[in-house]
Amino acid sequence: MVEIVTERLSLRPFRVDDLEAFVAYRSDPEVARYQSWDRTYSMADAESFLSSQRAVEFGQPGEWLQLAIVERDTGTVCGDCAVLVVTDQPATAEVGVTLAPAKQGKGLATEALTSLVTELFEQRGMHRVFAQADDRNMPVRALFERLGFRCEARLVEADWFKGEWSTLRLYAMLDREWRAHPNAERQ
Repeated sequence: MVEIVTERLSLRPFRVDDLEAFVAYRSDPEVARYQSWDRTYSMADAESFLSSQRAVEFGQPGEWLQLAIVERDTGTVCGDCAVLVVTDQPATAEVGVTLAPAKQGKGLATEALTSLVTELFEQRGMHRVFAQADDRNMPVRALFERLGFRCEARLVEADWFKGEWSTLRLYAMLDREWRAHPNAERQ
């Protein structure tokens, strides 16, 4: 079991007592807007999710792992980070982040992703970490740019998503770029 601890946060596997908070932020229409689930995320969806996550190990190729973002001072789940080690490129990982609306704008996503990316590069030996973002999701685009990820591609209307064609941005960083980036605020 992995746990990544920062000054304000802990990233760890989800537990049953996290599900109420998990459903609350995943049911928010603005949170769900650019995510793969719809805004009718239910407790049954959350229970199914938790069950599917029990067999997934951190760094297991081909399997998404969601880690709860927990505020250390309150023990409150305020979001999640996702990581997928690419099956045919085991030194490459995709990451993502979701945060409850009330917790946005406080640097928590930056802190959580910084700690996850640090773990991937410095402890897990990843060569490349990447993320995909809907072109309209300006806060997430700004987050990856702030962390020093470069936009490698803008894929125009490349994804049929929630009834419309979506343009995607592909962000990436190599391990040597991570080590050299002056704004990567290591936790």
